[in-house]
Amino acid sequence: MKKSIRFQLNGKPTTLETDDGRTLLWVLRTDLGLTGAKYGCGLGVCGSCTVVVDGEAVRSCQTTLADVQETEVTTIEGLAQSGTLHPLQQAFVDHGGLQCGFCTPGMLMNAYGLLLSDPHPSREKVLDAMEGNLCRCSAYKRILEAIESVATGAKGGAA
Repeated sequence: MKKSIRFQLNGKPTTLETDDGRTLLWVLRTDLGLTGAKYGCGLGVCGSCTVVVDGEAVRSCQTTLADVQETEVTTIEGLAQSGTLHPLQQAFVDHGGLQCGFCTPGMLMNAYGLLLSDPHPSREKVLDAMEGNLCRCSAYKRILEAIESVATGAKGGAA
């Protein structure tokens, strides 16, 4: 049954008339044309579909539209502002924390959610938070270095 779903998407009010049981991932990709969040496993295990909802990293393949009613959703497309990469995005570039790019949006959004909740996490906390994001290219060391550079203030923080 179609319902009116309202939320903020990358800072802009968004209203959809659709089934509130649909997953956020497919609505973002097919209805809204935001293809940064990727379909990986469909089970919430790989992290390639990660977005941030009300400051918390969530797996959009496991999140329904009912779950995001009246929330603020941020996707990878919403991180850069006025044509300038977010400090976390720039750190991934600077540290070579991306290769094929498939996992990169999910990695960035998971790290962004972590840094919103704890701007200066310990290495242990970064490792724990990022454990659920998989990278087939094995860029983990460079991804960790990029996140830590932002966490230590070298790249300006998450916000």
